[in-house]
Amino acid sequence: MNARRIRTTARIELSDDRGVFMISVAAELAEMHPQTLRMYEQRGLIQPKRSPKGTRLYSHADVERLRRIQQLTGELGMNLAGVERVFELEEQLASTTAKVQRLERRAAALAAEVERLEALRRELRAEIVPYVRGGAIVPVRSAQPAFRIPIERPSGGA
Repeated sequence: MNARRIRTTARIELSDDRGVFMISVAAELAEMHPQTLRMYEQRGLIQPKRSPKGTRLYSHADVERLRRIQQLTGELGMNLAGVERVFELEEQLASTTAKVQRLERRAAALAAEVERLEALRRELRAEIVPYVRGGAIVPVRSAQPAFRIPIERPSGGA
């Protein structure tokens, strides 16, 4: 009898910020010495995750950040203080951009609400006239053309 083998595969999706690389692998991917990664961590430029036993675990995003540091220092000639400042400014820019986008969405929603209320105001103004005796609200098309409200004034002199 032929035994059939069933092959199954599992696909695991990893997020960019999940720590999966040990320091030696991350250093190789970023083309740096592992001691350089430790120094960058000490300076606060990179913050790898830690395993339960304390081993540094670098993510894809960490490796990309390391490459960015290398680009800023190597190609652009920045020192690490300059790199820190660039990262601070990029974070501020991202935060401000997100805030502006939220405010723009809110402004658009408020503009739409103002337009809706304006349309309602125009509609009501055109359709309703002051009420007549009895308290009924009368549509314009049913109102008498010469609508007047009598006013009694006290006679002058007392």
